[in-house]
Amino acid sequence: MRLKSDVMSWPRRPDGSWSEKKYCMQPGTYCGLVLLFSTADGEPLAIISDGHLQHVRVGAAAGLGAKLLSRPDSHRLGLIGSGGMAETLLEAMLAIRPIDTVRLYSRTEANRQAFAARMGEKLGVRIDVVDSAQEAAQGADILAAATDSMSPVIEAEWLEPGMHVVGIGPIDLAPACEARIDLVVRQGEEAFDMPESGAFRRDLGHSRSAFVGGSPEEQRRLPPVMPKQRSHRTWPFYADVISGRADGRTSPDQITQYRPVGNWGIQFAACGALAYREAKARGLGRELPTEWFVQCIKN
Repeated sequence: MRLKSDVMSWPRRPDGSWSEKKYCMQPGTYCGLVLLFSTADGEPLAIISDGHLQHVRVGAAAGLGAKLLSRPDSHRLGLIGSGGMAETLLEAMLAIRPIDTVRLYSRTEANRQAFAARMGEKLGVRIDVVDSAQEAAQGADILAAATDSMSPVIEAEWLEPGMHVVGIGPIDLAPACEARIDLVVRQGEEAFDMPESGAFRRDLGHSRSAFVGGSPEEQRRLPPVMPKQRSHRTWPFYADVISGRADGRTSPDQITQYRPVGNWGIQFAACGALAYREAKARGLGRELPTEWFVQCIKN
């Protein structure tokens, strides 16, 4: 189970675009917890800060999708974004394909320069910093976006035959990209349908799976509904492809996309369990009495 208490806001930039701000207690600090329980008897096992688990979970999922759908000879990566998720996404791509060149772009020049120096040295890969997202996309075998942008960062005209595309955000790809992509595979079920009303709306506030309550005046201060993609329910699941129930890439010229959304609970359980086992084996963390968390009152 993952819990977050960050306070969210969406201020407008001078150019009219939306930005997202969040914090816990004060800017620069955040609160996210993964609660791990035993499936055998329900025992509470661990409370883990979610920051690194979230980055690893997202990067690993993108890597699994790229392993399934990208061409085996893919060696050029176009990367848009320079935050923590871009780090794990880069590590995942290097683990599954013979990447020898990375073209990197992010909005802030200082951030992309620092990322290139840090990750290039850490991973031993050439990272070329470029001045636009389009430059990062040119000639890429795999094009990946790991940003918190509230507007698309990948345009349809940038997609090239044989390219594999992954965006960790819900609107990283412009709507026109859909007509250019030959195969989309989704990780899991994105969200369950729930009734909406004037006070509860999906897709507001930069979240595809959350509802935002408030008065009409309060809702007008939130970002508009995000662009709709064609029905994602028609796309095959990752499990369908690896089991043979659906086709994966069938041609080296196909443009493919992996949608790393859905099945988040399973991923946090898997990453959390691994972190828990490793911490136990290495004597890390702090032991808390289990009786602090159980009770004799039938709830």
